Parts: sequence; structure tokens; C-alpha cells
Amino acid sequence: MFEFAWPWVFALLPLPWLMRILLPVADSGEAALEVSFLSELEGLAGRRARTSLPGWRQQAPLILLWLLLLMAAARPEWLGEPLPIAASGRDLLVAVDVSGSMDYPDMHWNGDEVSRLTLVKNLLGDFLESREGDRVGLILFGSKAYLQSPLTFDRHTVRIWLDEARIGIAGKNTAIGDAIGLGLKRLRLRPAQSRVLVLATDGANNGGEIDPLTAARLAANEGVKIYPIGIGADPEQGATLGMPGLNPSLDLDEPTLKHIADITGGTYFRARDGQQLQKIRQTLDTLEPVAQQPTQARSTQALYHWPLAGALLLSMLLVIRERFPNNLLQRFFKQKVFLPSNEQWRQRLKRLRRRR
Repeated sequence: MFEFAWPWVFALLPLPWLMRILLPVADSGEAALEVSFLSELEGLAGRRARTSLPGWRQQAPLILLWLLLLMAAARPEWLGEPLPIAASGRDLLVAVDVSGSMDYPDMHWNGDEVSRLTLVKNLLGDFLESREGDRVGLILFGSKAYLQSPLTFDRHTVRIWLDEARIGIAGKNTAIGDAIGLGLKRLRLRPAQSRVLVLATDGANNGGEIDPLTAARLAANEGVKIYPIGIGADPEQGATLGMPGLNPSLDLDEPTLKHIADITGGTYFRARDGQQLQKIRQTLDTLEPVAQQPTQARSTQALYHWPLAGALLLSMLLVIRERFPNNLLQRFFKQKVFLPSNEQWRQRLKRLRRRR
């Protein structure tokens, strides 16, 4: 089915004529040339003088050009038949810690030493993109929590936004309670059996306004299951063992994260390397998918490039007609389409003299 996505654009159709009527006539600053036999020439051409608008032959290509531009701006498209989309899955929000400590390079990925946030991007990125049938969303939190992506079936875009996350984008501290509260706000209106929040952090709550355990109890009352993931190598692997602040592995508050999981009915995971995150994927796969409200989708094929290409071609022909008056194309325009040629004017003047 053919349609215009923005049909209201055609309301701009009379705009050039309105501008010509309302705007003052441009003054070239040159002296006007008076032609005494102009009325005779107009009579020979078979038309009367028009002081407001040029003849329709001069206007025709410009009108066509304006119509083509409006058609392109109105976004013509071809819609396919509506196809049902089975909506059966979970509502999965992922909250990722982007505080300063996530920049600590104590993790390993494919034999390379990488930062904690880089490992989370690689692991959770693949995890999100594989959640076929699930609605996924993304929360980034530091000193405050921000919703980067609402729940959506567009898993690839959510992964792109996760890959674009930067250290300190939400502040240097860690507001775990605020992240849980924001996730609860987005999940509470979804079916009760499908509300899942995956929380990836490497520290303890030292920012925000909500206590993590209080937020966890509220989430439990709303049926939201939280799966915390503790990020970071074991403290004994760091060269600065026993020095908090220099070895961020010592700052991970595992007791609180485990308590959050127990309160909400989730499971706590410790990600010391890339292999351990596979456990959370297997655990979430055991959850029973929940039937969602079915939706429909249509395949859409954009067609705006056709009128746009026509407008470009017509513009080029008009420029050639104006800039190169002696070529064959200009002669064709004069003789066949727009204006009589000089020879035609001379023939008409001869016939006028004979009549006199």
C-alpha cells in the first residue's frame, strides 16, 4: 500500500505564490529599459501583458520542481502486509556501573588485560543481543542513575548504547540504591512474572539517595527479581593488597549484593573473568517466558529518492538552459517548450507588416 508518512507537507504548496504576493519586488538598481512596441510583441505572441506572474510555460518547470520537492519531503513509502509478532518473553533491564573504579584494569579478555567496564561491555553486550523474544533496556549509574534505553525489542541498538558508555558519564560515585529504584520504576507496570533486573557493579553504595536494601525490599514487593553481578578480580591478585582505594577489589560489597539477591529471589554472581558470566545466562534461560500483548509490524520501503532524483535532474536542466544559451538543449527549450525562437519572432513581425 502506497502512502505519504507526512502528508501535511503538501499544505506548503501555495507558499511560493504567497511569498511573491506578500514580499516586495526586488530592485536591481539598474535603469529600466522602455520598449515602445512591447504591446505589439505581446499581441504577436498571442497573449496579453501580465504584470503579476510570467506565462504558464515559464512557470511549468518551476511548479513541477516544487511539487517533486514536496513529494520527497512528505516521505512516500510502500507498506507491506501487516505481519503478527509473537510477544512472549521477559522484561530485562541491565544496570551497569560506570563509576571511576570501573576503569581499573584487573580483568582479562581474550588473553588481554582490560578494564572492568570493557569486560562488562563485551560480556553483557553479547548477552543482551542474544535475548531473542525479550524486551531489554539499559540503565547507567554512577553518582546518579540514568535510563539510557527503555524496554525495547531492538537489542542491537541497546548494545550500541552500552558500547558507547564512558567512565564517569554519570559521576564518579556508586549509587546502587538509585539504580534499583529507577529499574523498579520502569518494570513495575510490566507482567509480574517477567520483571528482571541485572545489576553489574564493582563497589559499594556511596552515592545517591536510596539505601540499596530499602530499594531491594520495594522491588521484592513489586515482584522484581534482581541478579547482582560483582565485577573485579580477587583482592590477592592486586599488587596493592590491603590498601583500600588503591586496589578497588577491596571495595566490592559482596554481603550487600548477596542480601539484595536473597530479598528479591534472584541470584548473586561473581564475575572474576569472562567465563563466569555464562552462569547468569543459563539461569535466566530457566525463567518461564510470559505471554505479552501481541503486536503487528509492516515492512516499509522508502520511495522519497525517486521524486528527489527527479527534482535534481530538472534543476540541472534548468541550470543548463540558463547558463549555456547556445547549445542544442537551449534551442530545444526555446523552440519546443518555453519561448519562441528569434526566427519565429521575425516571421511574426513580417506578417504584421504585411497586414498593415
